[in-house]
Amino acid sequence: MVEKSNTELYHHLSEVKDEKRCFENAFQGVTRMILDSDIEKVVVNGKSTYDFSIFRTGKKHMIGMYDEINSFVSYVKDASEGGSSAEMAFVLVGEPGNGKTFFIEFLCNKYRSFLAHGKNRKYTFKFTNMDKLGNYGRIKTIESQTYEDPMILAMNLFEDSDDNKTFLAKEVGFSDAQIETFYENYRPLGACSGHIWNDIRLLADGKIDEMLKFVEVTPVPLTESLGTITGKYPAKDKITSSSVDLLGEESIQRLLHVTDTNIPYRFDLRRGALARVAGGGIHFSDEIFKNKKDLVQVYLGVIQNRTIEIEGFKWPIDTLIVATSNNMEFNRFLEEKEEAPIVDRCRICYVSHNTNYKLQKDLTRYAIGSDTRTTLTREELHQDPNLNYAASVGVVLSRLPRSEKLTPIETMKLSAGEVAGEKSIKTLAEVIDTLNQNPEIIQRFGQKGLGQRNLGRAIQLLIESSETNEGKCMFAYDIYKALERVVLDYVNDANDRVKYLEDLKTAKGLYRERIMTAMFNAYMDEPLAIRKDVINYVNMIIGIDAENLGPDKMWKYKDPQTGKLKALKIDERYIKSVEERLGLKTEEQRDSFRTSIRKIYGQKISVNPDYDFMDNLELVKAVTDVRLKSDIAGAGSLVGALANRTNEENQKLYDRMIDTMLNKLGYCRTCAQKTIEYFCTQEDEK
Repeated sequence: MVEKSNTELYHHLSEVKDEKRCFENAFQGVTRMILDSDIEKVVVNGKSTYDFSIFRTGKKHMIGMYDEINSFVSYVKDASEGGSSAEMAFVLVGEPGNGKTFFIEFLCNKYRSFLAHGKNRKYTFKFTNMDKLGNYGRIKTIESQTYEDPMILAMNLFEDSDDNKTFLAKEVGFSDAQIETFYENYRPLGACSGHIWNDIRLLADGKIDEMLKFVEVTPVPLTESLGTITGKYPAKDKITSSSVDLLGEESIQRLLHVTDTNIPYRFDLRRGALARVAGGGIHFSDEIFKNKKDLVQVYLGVIQNRTIEIEGFKWPIDTLIVATSNNMEFNRFLEEKEEAPIVDRCRICYVSHNTNYKLQKDLTRYAIGSDTRTTLTREELHQDPNLNYAASVGVVLSRLPRSEKLTPIETMKLSAGEVAGEKSIKTLAEVIDTLNQNPEIIQRFGQKGLGQRNLGRAIQLLIESSETNEGKCMFAYDIYKALERVVLDYVNDANDRVKYLEDLKTAKGLYRERIMTAMFNAYMDEPLAIRKDVINYVNMIIGIDAENLGPDKMWKYKDPQTGKLKALKIDERYIKSVEERLGLKTEEQRDSFRTSIRKIYGQKISVNPDYDFMDNLELVKAVTDVRLKSDIAGAGSLVGALANRTNEENQKLYDRMIDTMLNKLGYCRTCAQKTIEYFCTQEDEK
């Protein structure tokens, strides 16, 4: 009978029984962490998928990557349920700068935070009073080198597994079902723990209560810098890298104490990266296929058998292995046919760039930085309110492949879940499916383009330019010059360069349209002037056929946003002007367009009462053009008035618009003047 009061192992087991501590493998821990968070259903590029809230929390969280995250979750879930994934590594393959490493490091941070709370904490054991054994010299305590769980020791206390099960049932009080569950994660003790336990058994003459006095249970340290629980192994150059960095090696210091050369404790496993994450941790191998062949072969053994093996000694490990690789290295590796077994042991996930320009705005915010930027003379640097939009659209268009079915702008809008004229999200889904059939990975949807690092470089170039420093403002239009410089300096393929420069021209056209809207809002002295006019147009075409429409063309309707009754005068001349700007000449075309707008209204307003049609760029542009031309027809065009400020009236208009831009629209004097200057030119007009 065990003296229950003096054994730490017994205390740990009773805590597990009372569910104050838990015993699970790395896959089960990660799966529980992810699935315990909220899960939402979202539609991405026309397909329904899941969004896991754990990846969307924190100051700098994951943006997009829906398919990749879903692949990872299904991989760990399959492995946690004993599927074939348990014998595989999860490898993210893709272009540089698309978030592979960021995803894994984010996952590791979340996992460490998860393990720091209550029952999730990982425990291991160490053997004390080792000097009593005689053949370990002055070494008094030995910690399990692979951070084995105390439960693993409990399942290996006796040489016969039936005796272990009897011990867990009788002495601790576990039910048969619980013991069965524990044994699903059974693994033998590692070579050194097993050898030491055998020595203790001989010393204590097989008396379990005496043996357990040598055992002490301790929590596994969670310090990131120690490389425990989550560890990273970056690919090193061919000469300095060796299997020692992964597996460990014979320790000369230990050989000074250990007299018997057959003792496996003479190997120092913590010298390698794997042993430190072997107790239910995550091992991250950065650029795995950059490693030399013999190291990749070591990985093959570790991935398949989940053991560290040195000179015939084995240490079973419990580790989730994740890795990254860029396309070029991976393709080079695939060409070497003899390396097929390692790829066979990997679950490959191709990571694409973010193609949603709305989500890109958050990524652009990361690239610009959250701290207040300053000029070289330490003065505050203002950020043009259009900078984020200009940069986001520029890089996203470069990531969208050309298609006969959709124009680049239609593809961009559909990718962001917006309306693209007559084209539906179904068309985009078909285009993506067709592209994704291509065996050449780089030709698939979103696989090629300007990555996050290129965007970061462009922002650096923008900040270091003399115009930015002298004007104390990051002017939005200047980002295109910086992006062009990045394309010319960093893109090697000539065809890609031509495409990206073409995409930047398209982006400039979109920026131009945005400036038109901003100018009208400034002219009207109202930040949301265009929005109101767009909503008025939509309401007019809904009310034009209303039964309660009187001869005065006044229509009363209930505003979905406020729920109040509103009156609107239907101006048929305004409706016609907008539709002419949209290129709708015949009655049939107009009816068809109005029907589609009413349909969108019906679908969107029921879900989102604040929907304002501002994502329908053609409609916004048409309304802007109509209002700009009609409102300023008397005083000559707005462009003329702003460009020629020789008379007092034009100067007053200019000053008033600058004032509105400064006080209501978030501009500074530099970007307000530069934006008006750009508006007065004919540049980038479609």
